[in-house]
Amino acid sequence: MLAIPNFSEGRDPHTIATLGLALASPPGVRLLDIHTDPDHNRTVYTLADAADGDPTVPGAAAHPDPPLVEGLVAGARAAIARLDITRHEGAHPYVGMLDVAPIVYMDPEDRGPACAQALVLGDRLGNELEIPVFLYGELTQGRVTRAHIRRGGPDNLQRRIDAGELTPDFGPRRLHPRAGAVLVSARPPLIAFNAELAPPATLATAERIAALIREGGPEGLPAVKAIGLTLPHRDDVAQVSTNVEDYRRTNLATLVAAIARHATPVRAEIVGLPPRAAFADFPEDLPVRNRRYLEDALGGPGEA
Repeated sequence: MLAIPNFSEGRDPHTIATLGLALASPPGVRLLDIHTDPDHNRTVYTLADAADGDPTVPGAAAHPDPPLVEGLVAGARAAIARLDITRHEGAHPYVGMLDVAPIVYMDPEDRGPACAQALVLGDRLGNELEIPVFLYGELTQGRVTRAHIRRGGPDNLQRRIDAGELTPDFGPRRLHPRAGAVLVSARPPLIAFNAELAPPATLATAERIAALIREGGPEGLPAVKAIGLTLPHRDDVAQVSTNVEDYRRTNLATLVAAIARHATPVRAEIVGLPPRAAFADFPEDLPVRNRRYLEDALGGPGEA
């Protein structure tokens, strides 16, 4: 199994490295990938459970919880020590410094164990570190989405808790003063794919395209979430930022074609490590930053 925590920090190299070391500190955890973006001010780490329940992994027996849970708790502790939600600025929606922490299963047979690990993680983050934890996705039978919890940001989240509209699944009813809140779930692989648009596309262009192509929109693509952004560190280029929650229902080639009906994608980027199959029939003339495949990373050594 994997864990793919997203932290609301993408500009300080030392902090990004420190969080990575903390996440990979328990025996049995491999750090496969780090993706950072200064405009989103966000870093996404991909962790693998190298022990996979194997007690022969050195040091694994010393930890009562699965390695991925131990790693995520260690990463959250490091975030509390180094980050402050009241000072955060970035284009990506967020409610916490460890903003989202999903346990990812590759095989449907592992869904149950992944859900169990996610619940253990939520309990520890909420009760041990006193971070309000909200479950989403499969742990809520699809009733709660990330966007629903993040609407309005941390300040509005606290108002919604105070009003009784939302209640954390674990932890206190007050946001952590430095860490905010965290979203936890278990899920199959998700593809985070961002397409930059050729001028004269603007923020309004990107937002309009996102509204058209996201699931439920007039041209809605199944299992696609989308927002429009601009990237100040890249001369305010307009970007359609997407999450493809099931690449078997909508692959990246289909997504690019939908965007291209309204504006010209000039480059794209992948956040994290997608399965190779997500790129079936992908257009060869569209450059993609960070294009690596999950299968290749799992087959080789992790990062130090």
